[in-house]
Amino acid sequence: MRRKTSITLSEGTLQALDEIAGPDQNRSRVIEQAVLDYLESRRRRAREARDLEILNRSADDLNREVEEILAYQVEL
Repeated sequence: MRRKTSITLSEGTLQALDEIAGPDQNRSRVIEQAVLDYLESRRRRAREARDLEILNRSADDLNREVEEILAYQVEL
């Protein structure tokens, strides 16, 4: 379902928007796609930040395990 809303944009932004929208002048479609892209980008960054936090919490344990494995291989 689509809902009508109102936003205020600068003249320069509107000109750039009209250039992207092309002769059809469908600003709404361009703005909606831009917002969807932005939201997906935010979600991806949040997910990557959570993943990095998990990796960083585990890094010391993982590095210790690797050092033990490498030390064991040297002994053989």
